[in-house]
Amino acid sequence: VFRSLSITRTIFVLRVSKEKAKEHLIHQSQFQIQGRDMDLYGPMGIASINGKRYILVIVDDYSRYTWVHFLRSKDEAPAVIITFLKRITILLQSPVIIIRTNNGTEFKNQVLKIYFDSVGISHQLSSVRTPQQNGVVERQNRTLVEAARTMLIFSRAPLFLWAEAIATACFTQNHSIIHRQFNKTPYELINGRKLDISFLHVFGALCYPKNDHEDIGKLGA
Repeated sequence: VFRSLSITRTIFVLRVSKEKAKEHLIHQSQFQIQGRDMDLYGPMGIASINGKRYILVIVDDYSRYTWVHFLRSKDEAPAVIITFLKRITILLQSPVIIIRTNNGTEFKNQVLKIYFDSVGISHQLSSVRTPQQNGVVERQNRTLVEAARTMLIFSRAPLFLWAEAIATACFTQNHSIIHRQFNKTPYELINGRKLDISFLHVFGALCYPKNDHEDIGKLGA
């Protein structure tokens, strides 16, 4: 389904100033291209319930679909990124062509360079102290963190559930925010169909876990 989408290749010239980096469109062509913007947020002041302190955020250029991965340390980033790229290439049947990141060592290292070179991925690095050049994922970082903070405050949930709140915010946005150009959600654009989300509940709603162990009997569940 994703291969049938007509994706416009966009090349930008970046003019950098101390106040703002302005993007000027200089060329468009009708080649199918897959770009991913990545950023690592953290460390969080409180570890998650699973001991994670960093958030790896990945945004698809075309659909704005977002993936989040939670890490214990920056050192985990290269392995997580490589695994993600392999899986997403198979899942969407479309190769990733461009990766955009800042100059952090979690992205600019020999492990990722060797992998990118082996599969033909172009790694584009933003200029030092110019986060505007990686603005899409930077804004998404702030949006997810602010949404998670609001959800935790409203639900009065403990702060160590921040990872669950961010994952929920990411899922909700992928299935509800409408892309202005296409009038579809990121999920629809990347999968070609809508997903029934009637199962969603307010974050922090009361729930009862079901014990489905085989040895408790039918009435004990």
